[in-house]
Amino acid sequence: MNFKSLKLVQCLLILLLFSFFSCKEKRVKKYIKPNILFVLVDDLGYHDLGVTGSHFYETPNIDQLAKESTMFTRGYAASRVCSPSRASIFTGKFTARHGITDWIGAKTGKNWRSRKRFDKLLPADYVMALPKEDITMAEAFKNSGYKTFFAGKWHLGDKGSYPENHGFDINKGGFHRGGPAGGFFSPWKNPKLKSKHKGENLSIRLAEETAQFINQQKDSSFFAFLSFYAVHAPIQTSEKKWNKYRNKADSLGIAKTGYKMERVLPIRQVQDNPIYAGLVETMDDAVGIVLNALKENGLDKNTIVIFTSDNGGVASGDNYSTSNLPLRGGKGYQWEGGIREPFFIKIPWLNSKIKTSDFPVIHTDFYPTLLDFANIPLKPKQHIDGISLKPILEGKQIETNRPLYWHYPHYGNQGGSPSSIIQQNGWKLIHYWEDNHQELYKLPSEEQDDQNVVNQYPYKAKELKLKLLSWLEEVNAKYPKKDLEYDTSKASKRLFQMANQKMKSLEKNRLDVLSRDFKPNENWWKSKLTVD
Repeated sequence: MNFKSLKLVQCLLILLLFSFFSCKEKRVKKYIKPNILFVLVDDLGYHDLGVTGSHFYETPNIDQLAKESTMFTRGYAASRVCSPSRASIFTGKFTARHGITDWIGAKTGKNWRSRKRFDKLLPADYVMALPKEDITMAEAFKNSGYKTFFAGKWHLGDKGSYPENHGFDINKGGFHRGGPAGGFFSPWKNPKLKSKHKGENLSIRLAEETAQFINQQKDSSFFAFLSFYAVHAPIQTSEKKWNKYRNKADSLGIAKTGYKMERVLPIRQVQDNPIYAGLVETMDDAVGIVLNALKENGLDKNTIVIFTSDNGGVASGDNYSTSNLPLRGGKGYQWEGGIREPFFIKIPWLNSKIKTSDFPVIHTDFYPTLLDFANIPLKPKQHIDGISLKPILEGKQIETNRPLYWHYPHYGNQGGSPSSIIQQNGWKLIHYWEDNHQELYKLPSEEQDDQNVVNQYPYKAKELKLKLLSWLEEVNAKYPKKDLEYDTSKASKRLFQMANQKMKSLEKNRLDVLSRDFKPNENWWKSKLTVD
């Protein structure tokens, strides 16, 4: 071999070695600094997905994501309503600690009487915006070099407390409103997201904005938070999807009745609303768009995906959209149907090492878990009420008997009562503020919350009550106050109306929506509008 040939071989070897170590370095980097995609659905119930037991709603994209994830079967929202849960996700704190205990905009104190509810208590005051002193999860990632993106529902304060004020570089559609102003089809009324064309679907648009952001971040680490306005009221869908699910309900057999009376409001017992089903499926279509964007850009192996909801499905109040059975209650309620959620975590390089886990987890755990997987130093003074789930996801055990706490000193629009909850070591105690009585459930038999064992285990109830009340005092929780103008006769009259007139109205509406000649309006909530 002559000198030139030897020199050429040496050069080739150097290039090969450089290429090898360069590729190896890139492979290491993607595990050191993974991308994050957080998908939060509004008002989605635990049983509103095919993978969690629905035989009516169709959610193939989310079902597939669940199969690629670890599914926590005892995953909980931090609250039974939206704003408190969202604040807990971003701060890593339980609601009584950060102070946002009701959806922002709900009336408190004497103003509650304007709702004509005639309740025994006046709801407590609460914090009206995400506290600026908190380091949000978005800020933690941004400070670590991540590009941060938010799309969809915010509902954590007005101007000055928008996503861009709490760590997000880009905000598409997040402002103070909790529902889709103007509806799910354009033209809508969102100052942070202008319509592109008439008839455009909001869920699809939010997904497209998220996918576009992903397309632009191929070579840098990102934290993307897709926060759907769906499946919040007003429930709307296209004629095509309505027709699909109307026919499906017919083929499955339409139940004669769809409601029963809960304590103060009727509650839905069946999943057969074709409008809601279409809204759920469109949200699933949107999730598919974003997951496809990850795959098309070769980022699916290096992106952690979170999927959850902010509270239980709406079974009472609002639009009486879904049933959460066998869980009792739904959004706004203190029982499992109000706080149990789909809770999926996909760590792609673990290949779903643990398929399912019944370890009790809650929204506050996302913050430390994601920091842990991204190799960002934990912030225990910030996410004080969360723990990293990394050991569980890697197949290890966590030695902890931590208590989980919920505090809701308000009345839910959906029929829930002012109450606080502690769950620990297989027990759950609910403390009611109207009369200070308790309900005690032994997990997991409490799914329908109809096996109150407080009389069988008085010492356990006392132990948990003292622990709960002590913790609430420790975090300076606020409490409801007695309404000195409470009128028993007015309350009884309202209850009678709900059990009779309202029940009849709901049953009629349910059958009307399932009738073949149903038509909400000429353009189907604007879904049939076309470009001029």
